Amino acid sequence: MKKRYSFALLGLLFWTFMLTAQRYDAPKRELRGVWIATVNNIDYPKKPTINGVAQKEEWNKLIEKLRRIGVNAVFVQIRPAADAFYDSEFVPWSKFLTGAQGTAPVPEYDPLEYMIETAHRNGMEFHAWLNPYRATFNLDTLALSSWHVFNKHRDWLVRYGNKFYINPGVPDARQHIVKVVKEITENYNIDGIHMDDYFYPYPIKDLPFPDSVEYAQYGDPYGSLGDWRRNNNDQLIEALALEIKAKKPYLVFGVSPFGVWRNEASDPLGSATRAGAESYDDLYADIVTWLQKGWIDYVAPQLYFNIGLEAADYATLLEWWRRHTYDQKLVIGQAAYKVGNHPIEDWQEPDQIPMQLNMNRRYDDVSGSIFFSAKSLLNNALGVSDSLSDVFYASRALTPFDDMSDMRPEAPQLLRIKGKPEGVKIKWRANKQAATNGFGLLPEDYYIVYRFPEGAPIDTNNPENIVFISDIGGSHDCLIDVTTDNGQVYTYAISAVNRFRNESPLSNAITVRKELGKVKRVRSSLLARPTIRKKREVKEEEVDAEF
Repeated sequence: MKKRYSFALLGLLFWTFMLTAQRYDAPKRELRGVWIATVNNIDYPKKPTINGVAQKEEWNKLIEKLRRIGVNAVFVQIRPAADAFYDSEFVPWSKFLTGAQGTAPVPEYDPLEYMIETAHRNGMEFHAWLNPYRATFNLDTLALSSWHVFNKHRDWLVRYGNKFYINPGVPDARQHIVKVVKEITENYNIDGIHMDDYFYPYPIKDLPFPDSVEYAQYGDPYGSLGDWRRNNNDQLIEALALEIKAKKPYLVFGVSPFGVWRNEASDPLGSATRAGAESYDDLYADIVTWLQKGWIDYVAPQLYFNIGLEAADYATLLEWWRRHTYDQKLVIGQAAYKVGNHPIEDWQEPDQIPMQLNMNRRYDDVSGSIFFSAKSLLNNALGVSDSLSDVFYASRALTPFDDMSDMRPEAPQLLRIKGKPEGVKIKWRANKQAATNGFGLLPEDYYIVYRFPEGAPIDTNNPENIVFISDIGGSHDCLIDVTTDNGQVYTYAISAVNRFRNESPLSNAITVRKELGKVKRVRSSLLARPTIRKKREVKEEEVDAEF
């Protein structure tokens, strides 16, 4: 029998090691995301309500809790079943928001706009998560709004199992989804569009998906039913990519597929796994093609497997996805929902998720994580969210999507630093000569305040030097740093980040000595010159030896 130590002793030993070995390796840019599921009220709202005030209060509390954990991006399910958490021209209000499909909150307001503004105010990106094809969550069609696609375009829908789906084989139906996404991107200040693994539904044994009529009508050029279905999804993804980038090229478009593209028994290109489902063959989602074509900006495979699982080992799949992202970003979907809540023994140990995150961070081409889901993080089973807030996310991080454009904002100007009883007040302003670019975007979307200890280099790559990241799209121009110590010498500098997530050069630097209720200026410089630290290269054999 495996010997077990008390959680207290295990936690003490583990966190002692992690605090000394892991925080230094925290990257400056890392996606620290969480999925907020609305279907069946998994995460938000806890139960449907027509009360708009109650909806706002619950959202505020949720975002505040996630901010404390260190989350810097939320992926919010705003279209759970061909309905919406916003006032749409094409789809009805969601029953998961108000309790009855087609019913608006009272007093009426725009929940999506409010959710975005709240997330941005707390320094989080907001990614709109949509399920493209799922039309209902049961067979109760009498409860559907007259505005629902079931009642407006019944010929687009098929029944499969206990749900209705928009048929991907119908060209007009795919175009409808493109229009839905266009409405969102044009009307809301989102940071990205996100889709999960539900394209064609997971197969039900001995129950074919009912699209034989459409295949007979449209499928001749494609050789096989599977190729035709994959092409349907290819056409949707390509059309969405073009639409999303047309007016807002700074938006990121990503997909979080099932963790196994194909087993190597099905395809030599596949992973050394024996998974019971394959994204390519069962969901007809050819993620590899989407990455190769550059249609998606990142992939977030749902690696909901423990390290060492015989049929689908986390480490094996992590390595496979690293080798098959084709210059797009790779972030990992993490199974927070399994921690302390799964029969496999590894998920009953507090170190499973920390070991996975540690493994991720050893590779520069792994750009962060998204956790499923918010409820699981907030439940903090086996201390999973404590491991984030206290260790992995103890320093601040920018999101990694900074390669969308070469456009950089001008450096802001650090104006003055004053002593206050509670700390040090830093005041800055945007570069006066900065102008809006061709997309009508203000160059400064948020600001970063750096603080460097006495004698330390001006190293902007080290996230430990970041004191403050302002709210996204806000009007911050000052900060009181309450983390200073009397008698210490600090150098401050500011940078700006634009809507493309690109950082400006540093401002002028000011060095001060903190004294009781005041500061004494030591020196100023016209330009803070950053030290660029080379990324650490890790040998594969080193990683394999440890895990």
